[in-house]
Amino acid sequence: MLAPFACLPDASRGRLYPEGMSSFRSPFQRDRDRIIHSSAFRRLKHKTQVFVEHEGDYYRTRLTHSIEVAQVARTISGVLGLNTDLAEAIALAHDLGHTPFGHTGEDALARLMQPYGGFDHNAQALRIVTRLERHYAGFDGLNLTWETLEGIAKHNGPVIGPNADAKHAHDPDALPYALAEVNAAWDLELDTHASAEAQVAAIADDVAYSHHDLHDGLRSGLFTEEDLMELPVAGPAFAEVDRLYPGLEKMRRRHEALRRVFGRMVEDVIAVAQNRLAGAQPKSVDEIRHMGTTIIRFSKPLYQELKAVRSFLFHRMYRAPSVMEVRAQVTRVVDDLFPLFLRDPGLLPAEWRQDIDAARDETELARIVADYVAGMTDRFAIQEHARLMGVDPVVRAG
Repeated sequence: MLAPFACLPDASRGRLYPEGMSSFRSPFQRDRDRIIHSSAFRRLKHKTQVFVEHEGDYYRTRLTHSIEVAQVARTISGVLGLNTDLAEAIALAHDLGHTPFGHTGEDALARLMQPYGGFDHNAQALRIVTRLERHYAGFDGLNLTWETLEGIAKHNGPVIGPNADAKHAHDPDALPYALAEVNAAWDLELDTHASAEAQVAAIADDVAYSHHDLHDGLRSGLFTEEDLMELPVAGPAFAEVDRLYPGLEKMRRRHEALRRVFGRMVEDVIAVAQNRLAGAQPKSVDEIRHMGTTIIRFSKPLYQELKAVRSFLFHRMYRAPSVMEVRAQVTRVVDDLFPLFLRDPGLLPAEWRQDIDAARDETELARIVADYVAGMTDRFAIQEHARLMGVDPVVRAG
């Protein structure tokens, strides 16, 4: 039984290219399935979060991260009476636009694309699902519902207008070109909040990475359990495990503590959402969109504690000397490949030839090259750099 403020499949605004209804799947289930079967989703297997693809089989990739985000989103949505299929679809699609090498690759590509309209991974995800996936006879992209596109575009909040968060706000006249193109074809109401399902997908992303980056940082040896015992959220979790299971084997102790960190985040989000929904009493999803604030968020105390955890991760993991060394190496891969392809687009595979020939100026050509580079996996980018430049800049351990 869905809540009145959930996105109801029968009330979907539909698809840009009309299609007949499936006899056994809702529109949002169909969106989810198209995302899972897309080429871009498969490539997430070899795109990394923090550590580069070759550094170990146990570290999270964009694919495993997206699956974890989807699981959290389904859990929270189910408790709140939201549409779990829509929340899952948005969660699975939210990282499709990421480059190889995590945020390092995105930073490099954004810098290189600055003269040509910039680069933004959320906008690139929209470009992928509306244009770059080309498998269907009747349209480019996946022809997703309006609600899923809205969730991809606005899961972090309004993009323009007075309610846009400063971290994600854009000048209405200078939107990322990929977002502007999609919005011109179909108004995504960028000045409003997204559905509660999209908001759940956004916070599920925060829950997932806050949890698994602690796991990956421990496995990498960048910090220890003793370090985490000094932090809010994590410290009490380890203390509880030690009280309940004294002398527990190291890996079990780690897992038991971090699953408590995970559980506290999820329980906090649910409790806050239930309280806010009970107070606001929204009668429709449009009331959620026009509330002027997010309905799905952490409590203020937990948010402050998580800020301390993220600061710790920033200094001890994301900016650790060993990580920064690899960041410099993979930045060189993107810095070398992008201008090479821009100078000689004939180096791109044959299936890109039609787009290259249709490019009317250097800006359009640069955007095609950015599509190609952004779509690369870590492994493929390193291999292509070695083949085309005659040098492999990435130093491998051992």
